[in-house]
Amino acid sequence: MSAAYVAGMGLACALGDDLASSVAALARGGVQPTPVAVSECVRWPMFMLPPQDRSWAERLARTVRSVAADAGEGAGGRSGPLFVASSSLDIGNMEHEVQDLRLGGDLQDFADLVARALDWQGPVFTISTACTSALNAVLAACDLIRSGEADEALVIGAELGNRFTVAGFGAMQLLSPDGARPFGAGRNGLVLGEAVAALRLNSRATRWRIAGGSNVVDGRNPSGTEASAVIAMCHEALVQSGLNPRDIGLIKVQAAGSPVNDAIEAQALKQVFDSLPPLVSFKSLLGHTLGASGAAELALLVACIEAGAWPSTGYALDGELGIALSTQAPAGLRNILLNVVGFGGGHASLVLEDCSA
Repeated sequence: MSAAYVAGMGLACALGDDLASSVAALARGGVQPTPVAVSECVRWPMFMLPPQDRSWAERLARTVRSVAADAGEGAGGRSGPLFVASSSLDIGNMEHEVQDLRLGGDLQDFADLVARALDWQGPVFTISTACTSALNAVLAACDLIRSGEADEALVIGAELGNRFTVAGFGAMQLLSPDGARPFGAGRNGLVLGEAVAALRLNSRATRWRIAGGSNVVDGRNPSGTEASAVIAMCHEALVQSGLNPRDIGLIKVQAAGSPVNDAIEAQALKQVFDSLPPLVSFKSLLGHTLGASGAAELALLVACIEAGAWPSTGYALDGELGIALSTQAPAGLRNILLNVVGFGGGHASLVLEDCSA
């Protein structure tokens, strides 16, 4: 079977409209979230993409073309598979342009918008599994490449802001009024974020190989993290990658700032690893980008490693969790575990190997 490699990456998020500017902003300590009004008297902070004087659909198309070009993908005539991953899909388009307050439409409508922006000629797939969407899209694309059904594939993870999603998270009392503090003392909720990310995958060897992954669904806690599922997804990703827990040199955690879910994740990881490897989190800097987070955080992590930059915490950690976030990239890093947890009981994990190590 063929191996699957990351051949190119692109990212637009609150930190910047491309990977280079995002890493530079991260190295400077990040940016502040923007208050978003969901009603006359209710506002929540959100990490927003740089503003554009365009319609919602035009903003999406321009950003998708930009990140795909950064990933090395041509804008026309592509015949390989395109995977479009999102949680909110085209809800923002309905709010801003169509004015369809029923939030109806077809599940494939959003992917069609993305495909038209790229003039895509090949098969187009929608992956919408809440916050695990982009990571599951990467795993699906890798399956096609490993099986020989495709030489390369493009994954687009996209979440653009909309009042419906922000209001829903706020109504569930999941949002922080002041800032996300993953694993932090006094953490009081997550902050949502916009992002559009592109990952170009192929079968030709590059520095970064996707060694394996897993998707475990456990719906006993539809809006939270399930410890047994975290343990299972880590073990399954390690088995598929032919690795043991001691082979992992870094974990990109899910931690978004939830008082309960962060604690469950921390304790579950301690049951997988006798000695926890270094941990890294990005959600205090770009927000929880929902269905795009798997692609956005993978791209940002790789870019940070390549550029020699690293996120700073900037807040006190919860001492009761007994964990720490790394202050620099671990030396001699080879195998990285990336974890994402989402609504509906989705728990997805991916192992990324640095073949240059």
